[in-house]
Formats: sequence, structure tokens, C-alpha cells
Amino acid sequence: MAMRFLPNTALSATSRLRVLGNVDYRLARNVVVSEYRKGRLSRLDICDAHPELLRAALEAEDSQEDCPICEDVKLRLVSYVFGNRLPPSGRCVVTKRELTKLARPGKDLACYVVEVCPRCSWNHLSQAFSLTTKSKSS
Repeated sequence: MAMRFLPNTALSATSRLRVLGNVDYRLARNVVVSEYRKGRLSRLDICDAHPELLRAALEAEDSQEDCPICEDVKLRLVSYVFGNRLPPSGRCVVTKRELTKLARPGKDLACYVVEVCPRCSWNHLSQAFSLTTKSKSS
């Protein structure tokens, strides 16, 4: 099952991870949804999730939010991590423990959270943030 992590849920008081920055793409998402509702974008233009992303979404837990396009099902949040010694396509992260294991001292991770509708194939980048590992003395 894919992990629904955002910067605040990836961290804990005992975590060695530290968020270096966070970009929220909610405003860009709202523009796309608005243009769709006005008829300026078709469903084919915006419901185009890659098959691998849809597969990962099927394993993810439901979020609290309904799909803004089909409004039939809850969105799923799929989290990917990129960094040194990871595949070029990144790694779909399932648990906080796995994220911590991937984070090595001195190596930053780029994390992306994508919202996906498994029914209509809507997908949009929700957040992007960087993580670094704190030294044990911090």
C-alpha cells in the first residue's frame, strides 16, 4: 500500500529527517479544475494518469477528499522519492520506516505526492518537498 505522506506526517519528534522546503500545488490544481468546469478543458485533457501511477493508486489508502472531476470516489495520494542510489524513476514509498531507511546522512531526497483518482484517472502533483537527514548531534 502506498503511503499517504506529506511533510508533516513524514516527520516525528524522534525522526532524523528534516524538511528543507515544501511547494504546495493547490492553486495550480484549482486553475485546472476551474478550466475543466468552464468547459475550456476536456476530461481527456486532464484525466490521463499513467498506468503505473494508477497501479500505485490502487494500492494506496483513500484520502479525505473526493475527486474534483468525477466526484464519485475519494482521491488516493501516491508518494514518490528520488535521490542518489535510487532508480531513475524513483521509488514509491509505502511507510515512514522505508522513507527513513532511504534517507542517508548527507544525501537529500526529493519527495513528490501525487493525487490520483483510480476511477477517472485524474492526477495532479499535490506537493513537492526535499528531505535531508539530521546529524545525530542535532
